[in-house]
Amino acid sequence: MSSLFTWVLFTNVTAQKKKIVINSNDALKTEAINELQSKYADYKKIALQIWDYAEVGYKETKSSALHQKTLQDAGFTVQAGVADIPTAFVATYGSGKPVIGILAEFDALPGLSQTNAPEKQTAGKNAGHGCGHHLFGTASVAAGIEIKKLMESRKLSGTIKVYGCPAEEGGSGKVYMVRAGLFNDVDVVIHWHPGDANGVTITSALANKSAKFRFYGIAAHAAASPERGRSALDAVESMDYMVNMMREHVPQETRIHYIITNGGKAPNVVPDFAESYYYVRHPKKDDVVAIFDRVVKAAEGAALGTETRMEYEIIGGTHDLLINHILADVMQKNLEKVGGVIYTPEEIEYAHKIQSTFTFKYPEISTAATIKPEKDDKDAGGGSTDVGDVSYTVPTVGMNAATWVPGTPAHSWQAVACGGTDIGIKGMMVAAKTMSVTAIDLFTTPALIDKAKEEFKQAKGDYQYKALLGDRKPALNYRD
Repeated sequence: MSSLFTWVLFTNVTAQKKKIVINSNDALKTEAINELQSKYADYKKIALQIWDYAEVGYKETKSSALHQKTLQDAGFTVQAGVADIPTAFVATYGSGKPVIGILAEFDALPGLSQTNAPEKQTAGKNAGHGCGHHLFGTASVAAGIEIKKLMESRKLSGTIKVYGCPAEEGGSGKVYMVRAGLFNDVDVVIHWHPGDANGVTITSALANKSAKFRFYGIAAHAAASPERGRSALDAVESMDYMVNMMREHVPQETRIHYIITNGGKAPNVVPDFAESYYYVRHPKKDDVVAIFDRVVKAAEGAALGTETRMEYEIIGGTHDLLINHILADVMQKNLEKVGGVIYTPEEIEYAHKIQSTFTFKYPEISTAATIKPEKDDKDAGGGSTDVGDVSYTVPTVGMNAATWVPGTPAHSWQAVACGGTDIGIKGMMVAAKTMSVTAIDLFTTPALIDKAKEEFKQAKGDYQYKALLGDRKPALNYRD
């Protein structure tokens, strides 16, 4: 597509400054932004329906089906049940190059049931969207449909793919999709994530490896014949004690967390089964593997010392995130064009009530309307994501949008509440618009994709991708 105006992208990815001339596509971008805004009510309805479903990882049957139907009704061809995951899908429209992928997530978190009230108030469910994935998936579907419309009107050419990615929260859904080769023909992948501010993702993520450790002992009466028993719970607690001592002797960036998922059923019965669930995180994938192996040794020692038997099941494993600065520069410019979230007086009142529940210093509400400047930060973020595995396969770019009141932590009841209001929906639409106009630049500027691929190859180096979770099948019941 031709344009009367162009803008120039400068980037310092390597020592030599690169220059890429990109068509401004102002008219096309304005059309996309306005069209998406006209569908605000439709996408709000979808997002709030999935917010209400609140389905956990690999159990997102209704959420996935709603996204698939929305895409099918819009003219996409949907391949469901990919990568041996019933709720995963790939929706495709168009043909030929370039192939642009958009990631969509839709899983909720257990134990975070909450209404949209600005005070803690359970909705009587088993889960809640504390990470905003009901917004994540809906914005991505909306962006994909908007690009499809532009292709249909012959204003763009190529292929758009929307990836339905289950179980991001600990289930590593995208890892299986990467392993199945579903991204092998894609040129660039776009994603986003809900948050309390608007900005392009220019920090990495922590690599992560997780497992459930299961101990098998011998049951006995805890009072009448304790000497006959061998406590599986003792083994779990022994392992936890050793790992907690190990924290002093691991790199300071390491994060290790665990819960006891099964500690027995009655105090007067020596437990013959107990289980703990561990996460190990570190900015570097190789260090994660090494530290995880030490955790396994602690489990083996616990079993030896308590005369129990131990086995463990790898549940998830994700890479750190490769940042593509060329793509980030483009998305930054487009996010600034779209702008942030403007609150109504009623929403400001709601936001003040949410912030009154915080026990820490928080930003001004007005920051939801601003865009963070693009500032390079080589430190890994505080979380992990299976987008990291995608980023080691194809050039990837992402952003955050202010779907929550400024200061709201992820995985909190406050995040669930905000996600059920127009505050969340407005941020969702910021993401949908930004991803759409960024895709427009990719479809109309082949040199941009070429430069992004050059940077990707340089960042990846000689590393040959290998899933940290090995060759196991998807852990479809990890939330059970």
